[in-house]
Amino acid sequence: MKKIFALLMFFCITLGVNAQLLWKVSGNGLDKPSYIFGTHHVAPLSMKDSIAGMTEAMNGTSQVYGELVMEDMMKPEMLMKMQQAMMLPTDTTLKSLFTQAQYDSIASVVKENIGMELAMFDKLKPAALNAQLAVVLSVKALKGYNPQEQLDTWFQTQAKQAGKKVGGLETMESQINILYNSQSLKRQAQQLYCSATHIDYGIDMTRRLAEAYLNQDLDKLLEITEEKMGNACDSTSEEEEALIYGRNANWAKQMPGIMKQASTLFVVGAGHLPGEHGVLKLLEKQGYTVEAMN
Repeated sequence: MKKIFALLMFFCITLGVNAQLLWKVSGNGLDKPSYIFGTHHVAPLSMKDSIAGMTEAMNGTSQVYGELVMEDMMKPEMLMKMQQAMMLPTDTTLKSLFTQAQYDSIASVVKENIGMELAMFDKLKPAALNAQLAVVLSVKALKGYNPQEQLDTWFQTQAKQAGKKVGGLETMESQINILYNSQSLKRQAQQLYCSATHIDYGIDMTRRLAEAYLNQDLDKLLEITEEKMGNACDSTSEEEEALIYGRNANWAKQMPGIMKQASTLFVVGAGHLPGEHGVLKLLEKQGYTVEAMN
């Protein structure tokens, strides 16, 4: 159960850009270059072997920073905080957030894809159930996908085994708040219902995102994530700021100090790298040279 909660947390928890996932950051007073690698939650661990320059990036750096320290996810106190954040207030049930017709539609999808009655989740926040549904659909959409294997975890494990420092750009508390407390329950319910009634689209998007990532095509990845359906499935500008752009800006402020301290390999979600508000461009604007590893 602890692994499931941790997985949900992680899953739900990443222009002018070339088809690359690994980038070198140099200049602007740095003694040694640092590197940024973009990950994707459905990518197999074998993906790392196809990345040009990965050996150089791993051997040439003395610390690894991720979005958070993955080991923290399994700490008892963090699991407790996560579970508490995923639960509805005592005076609210999942069923109370929907009309009967909406509830029945979601119940049918949950039964078919998760194999459980929706009543079993009646004290779970819609965002938490939505995350669990997304994991199940990823397993269904992608052959060989193993949700227990994550690139982010692998890089941090390798760093610790090599005696390198492992750090995080965010805390577990901040990610918990973003995922489960940044939206109203009404808004969470809207998005759960929209996901449940657009299953085929969700599976198709999962497949296309995975294909773009495996092709190391950040431009295509960005294009897909910015698609709009014209309904409640679409993120609002405030939600995009909380989930992506605001976090990008916060990371870009921290990274100069971290890189100055020691040569660093940053391992973060690939969706945070491209675009005018992506981490790569934000670092360029601060005077760093950011170039793809070939």
